[in-house]
Order: sequence, then structure tokens, then C-alpha cells
Amino acid sequence: MSQSHQQMSYVELDGPDLPAFCPNPSMPIWSSHPRVFIDLGNKGEGKCPYCGTVYRLKPGAVHHGH
Repeated sequence: MSQSHQQMSYVELDGPDLPAFCPNPSMPIWSSHPRVFIDLGNKGEGKCPYCGTVYRLKPGAVHHGH
């Protein structure tokens, strides 16, 4: 999992990082909210309903459905 250096509210995910959830392991514990799984949908992007963090699949990332 890597975060953009420009904004903390954007997280880029690779296949092994799935399923996407928030708060993610790199977030400080003081800013935690209940864990929610993020639906990346057909576009490979989703947003946390609590904090607004955007999660995106990296270009070329392999997403295996269950």
C-alpha cells in the first residue's frame, strides 16, 4: 500500500492489498474510525464514508473476485 505524498486522503492499492479497508494500517490510531471495507466497483476506486479517503487500484493491479 502506498500513499501519495501530496495528500493523505489518497491511497493506491495493489492486488495483495485487497480487500480494501479503512482505516488503513498507515493511519495514526488517534484518527481511527470503525473499520469499513471499501467497494472499488468497476472503476477500481472507492471512498471511505467516514473520513473521505479515496482508495484506487494501481494501474495494472490484478483484482481477483471471490
